[in-house]
Amino acid sequence: MPFNRLIKLTVLVITITAVSILPFSPLQDRAIAKSPDYKELRLFRQVMRIVQKNYVKDVDDKELIQGAINGMLQSLDAHSSFLTEDLFKELQVETKGEFGGLGIEITLDNGVLTIVSPIEDTPAYKAGLQPGDKIIKIDGESTKNITLLKAVKKMRGPKGTKITLTIMRDGFKKYKDFSVNRDIIHVKSVKSQLIEPNYPYIRVVNFQESTESDLKAAVKNFGGDKDIKGMIVDLRNNPGGLLDQAVKVANLFIDDGLIVYTDGRVKDQRMEFRATRGGTHYKFKLAVLINEGSASASEIVAGAVQDYDRAVILGTKSFGKASVQTIIPLEDGSGLRLTTAYYYTPLGRHIQKTGIQPDVDLKQELEKQADDEEAADSKGNNKKKKKNRFPQPTVDVEKDLVVKRALQWLKSDVNVKEFKLENQKPVADTALNIKTDE
Repeated sequence: MPFNRLIKLTVLVITITAVSILPFSPLQDRAIAKSPDYKELRLFRQVMRIVQKNYVKDVDDKELIQGAINGMLQSLDAHSSFLTEDLFKELQVETKGEFGGLGIEITLDNGVLTIVSPIEDTPAYKAGLQPGDKIIKIDGESTKNITLLKAVKKMRGPKGTKITLTIMRDGFKKYKDFSVNRDIIHVKSVKSQLIEPNYPYIRVVNFQESTESDLKAAVKNFGGDKDIKGMIVDLRNNPGGLLDQAVKVANLFIDDGLIVYTDGRVKDQRMEFRATRGGTHYKFKLAVLINEGSASASEIVAGAVQDYDRAVILGTKSFGKASVQTIIPLEDGSGLRLTTAYYYTPLGRHIQKTGIQPDVDLKQELEKQADDEEAADSKGNNKKKKKNRFPQPTVDVEKDLVVKRALQWLKSDVNVKEFKLENQKPVADTALNIKTDE
């Protein structure tokens, strides 16, 4: 999902058709004049005339109107916006695993431009940018009141060119500049390794067109259900991607029922995505890892396997991105990007801004581990070798606390339902009060 490509719904095309224009009668004029919409539009026109006449500089009518439209949409939520012709063209970039830029997923958090997650092996990842970082400036220019798409446009550029992001992060006493070299982003969606005999580890970096097939190939390489006793799927710092791939990945572990659904005011936005009984369905034990950088498609997969007791979820609470944006083209080549629905887990959990709560929340243990390592580094006068908080290309079970705990559970005789009953996790209490799809 850069540009929140998570949900690819049918594009609504607005066309203006030629019709006969009938003259208004005085009664019609008076009826329109009394309508609330007319009064507000009259106020808008009055303000526009005042600006045109009295503002310190000459202003273009088109810019004024587009600015007003954009302000209206931005007042709705962080993800709705007006798309100029240039910005609308930006949305034609497809999720085929290759695009220009830095390799980060961004959002607006209470109006502040915020990094959801850097994508693994990209310039942003290598520069040390982290989930939750606040982008205060881009090349020295303030990001105050910036739209998401304008921010994306500023960050894109020719391969090899440099951009400076001014970052504020929890723990920073003042802003810090990060220089990042733009590059063509080649994303390898799935990475895997065998951490112990019969226990593979699969990291899903993002959800793109090949994710399901890449994951199936990795599982096949490890022997499938015949040889695998338990598997870890790591979705940490996975910012999302394509909805259909999230559904297909979840379907590998869920053989029947609802996987995710969307709900909005318009009937066309109410959609259900169900598991298919045919095809490949794995039966081995499953552990799924999430953190604050797991968003959108990652949350669909984690939420689905959690609701069906198909996996134990470990890590920290996910980001909480569960809104659906529909792109609506307009006749002049511009468009609207409008939030039209929210998506929900099979048990009806609405996770926008709340995220997925893991069955095993390791936040405190991870913070303690980080503090202990920092203290050890300080004593050893080795401050430069700070621990990288991102999942590494090759996982070390002894150093990665979340992977270690996942492996311990996979090797135990305790199944998912028994584990949840023993640990009495909040998600179980939440599910009791929600209707299922049946």
